[in-house]
Amino acid sequence: MEPINLSAAKLEQMASKLKAIAHPVRIAIIEMLAGSKCLSVTEIYLLLDIEQAAASHHLNIMKNKGILNSKREGKKIYYSLQNEALADIMNCINKAKELERK
Repeated sequence: MEPINLSAAKLEQMASKLKAIAHPVRIAIIEMLAGSKCLSVTEIYLLLDIEQAAASHHLNIMKNKGILNSKREGKKIYYSLQNEALADIMNCINKAKELERK
């Protein structure tokens, strides 16, 4: 097995992304967008039953960290995952939780 060569900058970037998703609302948003879904800000805040400003705040944090893509169509902004690997990470965490309960 070859050793993994990760630079300090790469490790810092990964840690920054993990910090950006380490919030219950952000995890919920990632799970909602899993499977190549594209949702508007309105759909997201209504599904999560939170204020529009709170949803926009969380979405902007994840967009600025390179976790989400955004696309404007008229007055609406739609968000999607930049990389489906994040959905895989969430699935892995959920499976680990299920194993802990057993």
